[in-house]
Order: sequence, then structure tokens, then C-alpha cells
Amino acid sequence: MIDHLGISVSDYPKSKAFYEKVLATLGHSCVMEITPEMTGGDDYHCGFGSNQKPSFWISAAGEVSSSIHIAFAANSRSDVDAFHHVALAAGGKDNGAPGLRTLYHPNYYGAFIIDRDGHKIEAVCHSP
Repeated sequence: MIDHLGISVSDYPKSKAFYEKVLATLGHSCVMEITPEMTGGDDYHCGFGSNQKPSFWISAAGEVSSSIHIAFAANSRSDVDAFHHVALAAGGKDNGAPGLRTLYHPNYYGAFIIDRDGHKIEAVCHSP
């Protein structure tokens, strides 16, 4: 349903480094970066994804909102565990350790982090 999603960040270099580490645990990397020289503007934008397709963008443009919740799909429960571990090491705050959340469904295995700007991010695996 969603082709891509973007959020604003308060410190682009630090947020880019955070998401590079965290999203690598799920098989994603920065596949496209838009610089001020490319647009004639002042802002940087980084698109994370795989197979050269950016699906999640961070941007230095705009006002930061802390009401965002983004769940990233994980291929395995061990990927969810790695996401949580790396996110904490990279400066994220724990918002729910890896584990089953059976209130959603019997195999919902997720971990929850709050990033540098207060965005609520999650990795979730739906497989047993």
C-alpha cells in the first residue's frame, strides 16, 4: 500500500548514522542521498531500502514531530533482537524489549525503540 515514507530529523548526520546501523540489522541501507547541490535547496535527504529502492526517508527539512510510529518488517525474530540491540547501542531508548505481543496475534514478535527525535520505531516479525 505505501510506496515510501519520510520523517524529519533534528540532526541529520547523527540520525543518518543511527538509521544506517539500525536498519542494517533488517537488510536495509542508504540507497539514495539527495544533497542541497542536487536540489538547489538547503536540505539533505537519505532514502533507506534494498535493491536500490528507497522506502524510508529521513530529511533535515521540516518540523520534527514525535507522534510518528513506524514498524519495520523483519525476516526473523533474531533480526528483531539485533534491531533492538543495535538501536540501543546507537543511542535509541528502549520502548519495549523484544518479545511476543500476543494481543496482536500469536506470532507477533516485536521490539520498540524511541529514536533521537522521539519517533517510535519498531521491528516486527510475524513468523513463528
